[in-house]
Amino acid sequence: MKMKNFIKTSLAVILMLSFSGCERFLEEDLKSELAPSNTFTSTYGFEVGSAGLYSLLRSEYNTYGEGGAYIHNAACPYEALQVATDIADAPASDGSLIPFANLTMNSETRFVGTFWNWAYSLIASANEILVFSEQNTNWDNPTDKARFQAEARFFRAYAYRTLIYLYGDVPYVETILYDFQLNFTRTPKAEVLGHIVEDLKFATENLPANPEQVLDGKLTKWAAYHLLSEMYLLQKEYVLAEQAALAVINSGYYGLMKTRFGVNKDKPGDAFSDMFLENNQNRKSGNRESIFVLQFQFNTVGGGTNSDDWTRRAWNPKYQDIGGFVLADTLGGRGLAQLVPMKWWVGTAGTNATGNIPGIFTNPDMRNSNYNIKRNWYYNNPAETALFGKKVNITDQTWTSTKSLFPAITKFFYGRTENLGLTGSYKDRMKFRLAETYLLLAEAYLGQGLPGKAAEAVNEVRGRAGASTVDASVMTMDFLLDERIREMIGEETRRFTLVRTGKYIERVRAYNDAIKGIVKDEHALWPIPQAIIDANRDAEFPQNLGYEKR
Repeated sequence: MKMKNFIKTSLAVILMLSFSGCERFLEEDLKSELAPSNTFTSTYGFEVGSAGLYSLLRSEYNTYGEGGAYIHNAACPYEALQVATDIADAPASDGSLIPFANLTMNSETRFVGTFWNWAYSLIASANEILVFSEQNTNWDNPTDKARFQAEARFFRAYAYRTLIYLYGDVPYVETILYDFQLNFTRTPKAEVLGHIVEDLKFATENLPANPEQVLDGKLTKWAAYHLLSEMYLLQKEYVLAEQAALAVINSGYYGLMKTRFGVNKDKPGDAFSDMFLENNQNRKSGNRESIFVLQFQFNTVGGGTNSDDWTRRAWNPKYQDIGGFVLADTLGGRGLAQLVPMKWWVGTAGTNATGNIPGIFTNPDMRNSNYNIKRNWYYNNPAETALFGKKVNITDQTWTSTKSLFPAITKFFYGRTENLGLTGSYKDRMKFRLAETYLLLAEAYLGQGLPGKAAEAVNEVRGRAGASTVDASVMTMDFLLDERIREMIGEETRRFTLVRTGKYIERVRAYNDAIKGIVKDEHALWPIPQAIIDANRDAEFPQNLGYEKR
């Protein structure tokens, strides 16, 4: 599975971009020995194609250069899906991020196009596997065909999930389109969502069941059930969402990590922080909470590159700019503070920042420990003897002006002693884990008007954290969204969560001071890339409301 090479293919949407003179996002670079007609002739050939799907999925987090990072080629694609929500500010951040933070993005803004391109490249590769799997008769095992089709349909569903969250109605394509087309139309979101559900149902029936019997990072049916639960929530099929989440929870394969484990289990820390240490994401480390893990390992064929995942740099303060500090892997490596946590949820207690904002954590709560949110910072440069070991105060200036010091989310900390200026992260990334499955279950119960049952699901997660239990009287969607911050900050795509729950506009207006006066209903979607509209000249392809060219 861990192979960098993957089959590159074309889709009519890609041709549209090429025709319009836009950047090509999936270059035609087929060598004869890797042409689909030569590759997809055996189980091994489909393993090669399958590896390409996993590689493309990881490239969702790509930034500049290297390996598969041709998709975005700018600093902040991940961050663009976190800003303009209720969790993070982006003062004086990278220019590629600012239009999304202040809601001035338009149909020609970079990531508006690159996420579209990324999703359709993944769809094109999945469709290719599906088409050629129907033609191939040379399988090692009788279940191989259905297994590869299940993987392809999972990835196709995942890509369309991104598209409908960001753009609403989008063209639905389920096969290879060999003929040049300039007359695509936008398929209604509800119809695309129906196709997503069908793909995921197929995946639940045909992916492997036992996570002990698959390679690290490979899909099982439980990953499909997890995503299916989320998609049922988007459909407002709350009973079906409950059933899908419970299928994972009751499978017997997974459990919340409640005791210390893995590489540093005998060192200071806690069960929550253990999950985010390097080499603790996969099942072989003892982590039974991970359901689907993206593989970014250092120095591994098919693993990560220095440009694959900059989440750490996004959330980590620029402490290295303060005299008396030197870069250290124990402080998360080199931070750029593209994202600054909002005070309303993280709180200011224990700092010297102006005012005292309690935040949303109650005591005790493991997720608020200094192992998980670093609030206490100490000078660490031994050459500065007068400062070394002394505590540094967090102030409004260090938090929002210089961005040099603020409470930092440690789950993304990463550094290598041989390269402390490292930009990316080589740590595997938990894409789905059981704690979120419980929170999806709680959302399904709220949708059914069962706050008591929702509280029971949330209490499973809070219990692991050592937090107090809650009951039906406090179990609202806002409470659940706060709980998702406590548990999933930075892991979930916050924009998607707020859009799915119908709380995007309300929460932005309540908590995001920078844009609360300008956010409008239409900002729940991004614009359609202008290159797509311009190239589709033989059929009407309307722009999303509020983004029409003036």
